[in-house]
Amino acid sequence: MLLEVCAFNLQSSVIAERAGAKRVELCENPLDGGTTPSYGTIKQTREKIGISLYPIIRPRGGNFFYDEEEFAIIKQDILLCKQLGCDGISTGVHLQNGEIDTERFKRIVEWAYPMGVTCHRVFDATPDPFKALEEIIDCGCERILTSGQKNVAPEGIEMLADLVLRAEGRIIIMPGAGVRSSNIEKLISGTGATEFHTSARIAAPDPVTFRNPAIADAGHWYLANEEELNKIIAILNKA
Repeated sequence: MLLEVCAFNLQSSVIAERAGAKRVELCENPLDGGTTPSYGTIKQTREKIGISLYPIIRPRGGNFFYDEEEFAIIKQDILLCKQLGCDGISTGVHLQNGEIDTERFKRIVEWAYPMGVTCHRVFDATPDPFKALEEIIDCGCERILTSGQKNVAPEGIEMLADLVLRAEGRIIIMPGAGVRSSNIEKLISGTGATEFHTSARIAAPDPVTFRNPAIADAGHWYLANEEELNKIIAILNKA
């Protein structure tokens, strides 16, 4: 049983390793669902943690249908991750009709090699999950991060279990979104999955002593909740 932590900064990555997670999906911009972290963030994180590091490669929020310029950015970010010694990437591309863009995904896997490639929740945006499963396997990805095409993984247990069975060990199905210590046992027993994904994030305390009340664009930043991660990992270790 393995836990991957979605970390939105270096600090959360360090917390994840300390708690016993085995892999970090490194992102920025939690309100957009995660976008590609900066060069400095990837470099510093790679230097500070020893567990597997998979930056998300996603040039913007919104859909996963990218123009040529955005796809060129994706390529450069993948090559950068390889240069910095990352173990893999988390990414995904779809066509205008929501189906997996297999031609581009195969190119992504080629660019990333020998790094691993996780197909992120673009999978949950596809109209036919079983067709998408076979396509993603054919593209050469090593795992799919999915909530079972529901808003959160606990709501998608039936689909997740079906995906694990249909995958037949050809690809890892990793439940993610809404995974907490309060539901991880149900997810383990109900899906048959062996890898799980969580951010376990909480709003970080604000050390700044003055805020201009007329300025509302300074929102929260988030840290991984180490206590929650410890609980999840303890349950995984017993499973």
